Amino acid sequence: MATSVDKTHHIPPPKSQKLFILTQIPLRILAAAVTLAATTIMLTTKQTAVIYGFQIDARYSYSPALKFFAFANLIACAFTVLSLFLAFILRNKAVDSTYYFYMFLHDLVMTNLLMAGCAAATTVGYVGKYGDKHAGWMPICGYFAEFCNRGTAASSLSYFGFLFYLILTVVSANRSRQI
Repeated sequence: MATSVDKTHHIPPPKSQKLFILTQIPLRILAAAVTLAATTIMLTTKQTAVIYGFQIDARYSYSPALKFFAFANLIACAFTVLSLFLAFILRNKAVDSTYYFYMFLHDLVMTNLLMAGCAAATTVGYVGKYGDKHAGWMPICGYFAEFCNRGTAASSLSYFGFLFYLILTVVSANRSRQI
């Protein structure tokens, strides 16, 4: 006769656990790589241009949205490495069902963080490229093409990180539901 305590500590079969972990590890490695690349690109992006006789700098640190984007990717990369380390440690061990739920929560938080960072960078990039005539903001990418291109590359990489984490969230939620 199984009690409710026995059901909450159900240990999954080793084959399904290995399959789950083997899907987790490559996706986490890819997510860590692209978020690290996006962070590195954004943190090192700067350009100086002469506009109407004035020397003007463009840096990520001049925009709160781009700072948020860079640090959101940095945080996601750091937590991805930690979760990857945990996945490597637990890949051959039987774990209880709460592990899968915690992985789901971690993946959900990282997905939302990356989504917010991508949205912030996309908004600033759109205004930088096209301006906003109603607000009187002129496009600046004509003057800072290198800065804008590197920002676009960082945003694209971050969107891949978001996609990898979205897949991880769905896989983790499905696995958490099955236990």
